[in-house]
Amino acid sequence: MKRLMTLFAFCCLLSVAWAQEAQEESKKDSGFVFTTVKQLPITSVKDQNRSGTCWSYSTISFIESELIRMGKGEYDLSEMFVVHHTMMDRAVNYVRFHGESSFAPGGSAYDVMYCIKNYGIVPQEAMPGIMYGDTLPVHTELDLVAGGYVKALASSKLKKLTKVWQKGLEAIYNTYLGECPKEFVYNGVTYTPMSFAQMLGLNPDDYVSITSYTHHPFYTRFALEVPDNWRLDMMYNVPLADLMAIIDNAIDKGYTMAWGADVSEIGFTRKGIGVMPDADKGADLTGSDMARWLGLSADNKKKELTSKPLPEMTITQEMRQEAYDNWETTDDHGMQIFGIANDQNGKLYYMVKNSWGTLRSDYKGIWYVSRAFMEYKTNDILVHKDAIPKDIKKKLGIK
Repeated sequence: MKRLMTLFAFCCLLSVAWAQEAQEESKKDSGFVFTTVKQLPITSVKDQNRSGTCWSYSTISFIESELIRMGKGEYDLSEMFVVHHTMMDRAVNYVRFHGESSFAPGGSAYDVMYCIKNYGIVPQEAMPGIMYGDTLPVHTELDLVAGGYVKALASSKLKKLTKVWQKGLEAIYNTYLGECPKEFVYNGVTYTPMSFAQMLGLNPDDYVSITSYTHHPFYTRFALEVPDNWRLDMMYNVPLADLMAIIDNAIDKGYTMAWGADVSEIGFTRKGIGVMPDADKGADLTGSDMARWLGLSADNKKKELTSKPLPEMTITQEMRQEAYDNWETTDDHGMQIFGIANDQNGKLYYMVKNSWGTLRSDYKGIWYVSRAFMEYKTNDILVHKDAIPKDIKKKLGIK
């Protein structure tokens, strides 16, 4: 009888083990399953809609998180106040260079910090930034009109410009975005943009840009050569291992970051995933028959490579540099890094807040980006200087 009971118990244990193993296998094949490890406070997901203003949305979101971290409370700040001032400045720069520079709706995280330092900032309610009847930004016409105006002047054969050309351009931005308020009332108090920024207590000089490329010496500063760094923000250059150490330390210590990245890779999906599977080994990675794999469209290959956790490329400093030098890595998009999570296999992902609204991903506007993707496709980050590990901070000469 005891032998029967022992055999029965053994069979039960074996059955449970098989069931658990089956569940684990099912998880692996069921797509991505994420478990949050650490999540820092963020404000609500916004929607830049049809506007090239991710740089403003992502950095404003970062600033809003910084205000929460500093104990200042939650604010909703105006992205379009920053866009208005930045595009006016960019136009002046473009005309001064006679069109031999960049004039486009893109920008950098530094543009936001420059605006706060030199022009201030306002709450969203003081400048919603939509004057043409839509509920979300639609800048197609604005960009055409402003671009045509500025490029016509810059490429003209005029011997001299009038003193009012900037007023003409300002009228265009005022018409589409609204005038930048000189004074406004917030919570019963009257502010100017500069006095509001001072009230918030955020010091733009406390924030630094970090990048990682080998065409300049490490632990020095240089202006990253991308069109949207038109203000020539001087970024600290560190090895890839240090860049990742800064990102990890920042999250561990409670600091979010503004993230400038290239999202044109096959592994960055509209569903909320950013991974770096080796597309050249697609059939092997997905376990697909080679003939079937070769017959798939590019879109279907992308779906298969990003439908569940797969082995990823091992990223090196040399790979980053090559992708930058051959234009494969571009300054596509700005987002906010605010946490870390693990997938069902225990692999780490960074939690990233996007500005494409809550309906365009499976995670309500949040993206899960693998370490490999972060290593390969990060152009730069903007972070509080105190988020940098002390040993790296010392090498950079940051006080």
